[in-house]
Amino acid sequence: MDLTLLYRGPLASCDYDCPYCPFAKRRDSREQLRTDRACLARFADWAEARTTDRLSLLFTPWGEGLVRSWYRDTLTRLSHRPHIRRVAIQTNLSCRTDWLAGADLDTLALWCTYHPGQTPYDRFLAKCRELERLGARFSVGIVGLPDHLDAARRLRADLPERVYLWVNAAEGHTYDDAEAGVWTALDPLFPYSRRPHASAGLPCRTGESVISVDGEGTVRRCHFVRAELGNLYDGSYRQALRPRPCPLTTCDCHIGYVHLETLPLYDVFAGGVLERIPAPAPQRSRAGGHV
Repeated sequence: MDLTLLYRGPLASCDYDCPYCPFAKRRDSREQLRTDRACLARFADWAEARTTDRLSLLFTPWGEGLVRSWYRDTLTRLSHRPHIRRVAIQTNLSCRTDWLAGADLDTLALWCTYHPGQTPYDRFLAKCRELERLGARFSVGIVGLPDHLDAARRLRADLPERVYLWVNAAEGHTYDDAEAGVWTALDPLFPYSRRPHASAGLPCRTGESVISVDGEGTVRRCHFVRAELGNLYDGSYRQALRPRPCPLTTCDCHIGYVHLETLPLYDVFAGGVLERIPAPAPQRSRAGGHV
């Protein structure tokens, strides 16, 4: 089985306090951190032992994972397992980067977000250049707020052309055509993020080849549909995997709508769905349904 798993454990703490994020500046207690570490270790043990499947793993913590040693160690460890096709994580890139030297950088990838006002621009850019030096796979993005436009333009000018700069539509913000055009000039794929996608009744890979897993091992089709499909660790989820339409009216988050079969994004991001890296244009016509 080829299976993509979106893992989100109990970690909620973040070192940033972005005003547009409802989870900013949370603090986990020592006990909560111990619990998160144990949950991650259990998930990693499961993934490591699942050698009869081909796995692709995306870690999407509410907080910042890479400032915690157990996330860095887990990604490094899993990147060396031959049955794991990709291991990726969403990060604000506030962590150090030297740990990547021990990872298999053909497997590991980073989905990086720049948050103006939370870290100096030059510090973030230096981290990106260090990723380049190490040969890491990564994308860089920003939330498309008016106050972020100058920083986004600066990033696009300073990053190598081969590094994809994505722009997320800001929650609750409406873009007229002129404003959308400005962001599309920076990220040609911004139109996919500009408005929520109608999804009710449409086919989606989630619940069939893509699943969401929490710290207890509860399996759902995605982060946004609360119905449970079973548990990862007792194997009960497997009998529930099948094609199924989306039960929600709309889908407005990239980690959700990228899996809609009515959108061409598995072709657009062929080989880089989890880390949000588009395929070179000549490869897109040959792309299939693989992550």
